Amino acid sequence: MSLKKLPEIKAERLPKICAFEPDPDALDKWNAGVKAVQSGDNTITVLDVIGEDPWTGGGVTSKRVAAALRAIGDREIYVDINSPGGDFFEGVAIYEMLRNHPAKVTVRILGLAASAASIVAMAGDEIQIGKASAMMVHRVSVLAIGNRNDFLSAVETMDKFDEGMAALYAARTGVDHGEAVDWIDRETWFNGEQAVNAGLADSFLPADVVEEDEAEAENARSVNATRRVDALLAKAGISRNERRSLIGEVKGGTQDAAATATHDAGELKASLSRLVETLKL
Repeated sequence: MSLKKLPEIKAERLPKICAFEPDPDALDKWNAGVKAVQSGDNTITVLDVIGEDPWTGGGVTSKRVAAALRAIGDREIYVDINSPGGDFFEGVAIYEMLRNHPAKVTVRILGLAASAASIVAMAGDEIQIGKASAMMVHRVSVLAIGNRNDFLSAVETMDKFDEGMAALYAARTGVDHGEAVDWIDRETWFNGEQAVNAGLADSFLPADVVEEDEAEAENARSVNATRRVDALLAKAGISRNERRSLIGEVKGGTQDAAATATHDAGELKASLSRLVETLKL
C-alpha cells in the first residue's frame, strides 16, 4: 500500500451513450513539449492525454502504467506529469495502481495536471509542482447522446464520480468537503504557488529539472487543433465515427494518425478553422 492512507475511488462504468474527451480549455493551455531534463528507470511518464488517443495512437493508458510498474518492481517510483487529462476511468485506474504501490511514490508536475491527470497526481506520497506549472480540477465532463432515460442514468453516474473526486481532494488537502465540491463545481485552476497553498502539492519543483522540447511542442499544436475540433463536432451531436471520417477528409482523405505529424501544420489549422466556421453557420 501507499505510504499515505489515500482513499479508494470507486467508479462504475458510464452508460454506452457517453464518452470522455479531453477538455478543450486544458488542451489549449497544454504545452506538450514540457518534460524532465533527466529521468531514471524507476520513472513513469504521464506526458500525453489520459487514455488511448485515436489521433496519434498514443496516450497514457492503465495498461501501459501497469507494465511500467511490473518492470520497476517494489522500488520507489517517480511519476512525471504533463497532461491535459482525458478519460476519467483510465485516470482512476492509474491512481489506484499508484495508490497500491508498496514503496514511496513521488509525483512531479512538470507542466500541467488537468482533469483526470489531477486524479493521477493525488496518488503521490509527495507531490512536487513547478512554480510555472498548473493544476485544474472540475466536475466529470462527458459527451452523451440518447433519450431522457439515458441522460438521467448518465447524471446519476456522474454524481457518484464527482463525489468521489471531491472526497479525494478533501482528504488529500485537509480542506472541508464543501470547499472541494466548490473547486470542482467552478472548474478551478491553480498555479504552482496556489496548489501548494491549497494542499494539492507539498513543495515546489526546482526549475532546473524541467525543459521544453520545442519540436515536440510544435508537433502537438496541430494535433491539439484536431482534438479541439473533434470536441466541437461532438457537441454538435455528430457521432464519433462520423467525426473521425469528416476530420480525416479535411486533413487530406486519411484518418491515419501518422498523417497528422507529416501534414503541414499551417494548412491543417486553416482547414480546421474553415470547418469550425462552417459549423457556426
